[in-house]
Order: sequence, then C-alpha cells, then structure tokens
Amino acid sequence: MTDLSHLARDGAELRLRVTPRARRNAISVEAGVIRVYVTAPPEDGKANVAVAKLLAKSMGVAKSRLTLLRGASSRDKLFRLD
Repeated sequence: MTDLSHLARDGAELRLRVTPRARRNAISVEAGVIRVYVTAPPEDGKANVAVAKLLAKSMGVAKSRLTLLRGASSRDKLFRLD
C-alpha cells in the first residue's frame, strides 16, 4: 500500500480520484494525483466509507479525523484531515 503519512497534517486537504468496484483496494499516486481504488459499490455511500477507511490507514490516522468536503456522489473527492 502507498504510504501517505507525509500528508498527515492538521487541516490538509486531499483531492482524490476514486474508482469504485475495482478488483482490489489500492492507492496510487500518478502525476501528483492520488487515485484510490475500492471494491465497494457506489451505492448508499459504501464507496465513500471504504475510501475514508483506506485513506486513513494509508496516512496512519483515525478515519474519524477525515471529513468528506466535496464529491459525495462524484469520482473526484475532497477530504480534509481535522
């Protein structure tokens, strides 16, 4: 898994590109863009929960510290670390 612990600063905003229903859960950084792949479907917020959990694990923080600011129903999301 990609280590994103260097991004774990209070108030940091993270822009992500999410792919739901992927083959496996993974995070990659391609050309400065954080891409998150989750196996969860984009129904009833399941993919958003899976993204927050995977992102928190990769950053080494509690998932309760992540807040989804924008993109609840979009592939492009903006999270803030509180």
